[in-house]
Amino acid sequence: MACQRALWTKRAASWGKEGSADLRHVVNEVLRNIPCDASLDVLDIGSGTGALSLELAGRGACVLAVDVSPAMTTLLSTEAAARGLNNITTMTAAAELLELQPLSLDAVVSNYALHHLHNGDKATLVRAAATWLRPGGRLVIGDMMFGRGASERDRRIIRAKVIALARKGPGGWWRIAKNSVRFLFRLQERPLPIEAWVTLLENAGFVDVTAVPVVAEAAVVVGIRPAAPVERSHSGEILPKQERMSDRTIAT
Repeated sequence: MACQRALWTKRAASWGKEGSADLRHVVNEVLRNIPCDASLDVLDIGSGTGALSLELAGRGACVLAVDVSPAMTTLLSTEAAARGLNNITTMTAAAELLELQPLSLDAVVSNYALHHLHNGDKATLVRAAATWLRPGGRLVIGDMMFGRGASERDRRIIRAKVIALARKGPGGWWRIAKNSVRFLFRLQERPLPIEAWVTLLENAGFVDVTAVPVVAEAAVVVGIRPAAPVERSHSGEILPKQERMSDRTIAT
């Protein structure tokens, strides 16, 4: 967590321009999946300088913007004040350590943040989001989503990245070597393929889960919290339909 905080604090000053320029299509797809409803309570995980939070607050939603970097949340607060938005609350915290009240949110969103988490932390966060959301609430994640080369899409993404860096000359070659080590040993960035994200949401009890590739390696996955809670075993696994209490016939 300390390393991530230091990294994003260092990048804070330039991230607003660079991030919004490179990731605007992903931001737009995430926003497209959030209803334009001024009564919404929304959590933005890994908010950065506010690509999602500012837009959602501008629609009238009450937004809790959480980021691991205090520099990021300070820049977001400053920009919100400049726009006259008083419906954004910022919090400096690691995503994997968040604790919020159950049934307190209408939407949980994240944009290009969760690929930094370990896979177990991703799963834990998705399960937690299911408890924070009210019935009918939605989880919308825009992120780097590709695997380690098992699919044609994976190979196409990896090949395009290597070619783009190789064209930059010696500096790009160094980045290929550095990124290869990070990729192989899952350092800093730990993306999952689209199918794995869909499984995480379904295992957490979300329904109507959809996933849409957007640009390059990015995709957006959406899940809806059902009106009735999903029954689980003591180990946390979703019970098969025939084993759920609501489906059992009690002998008399």
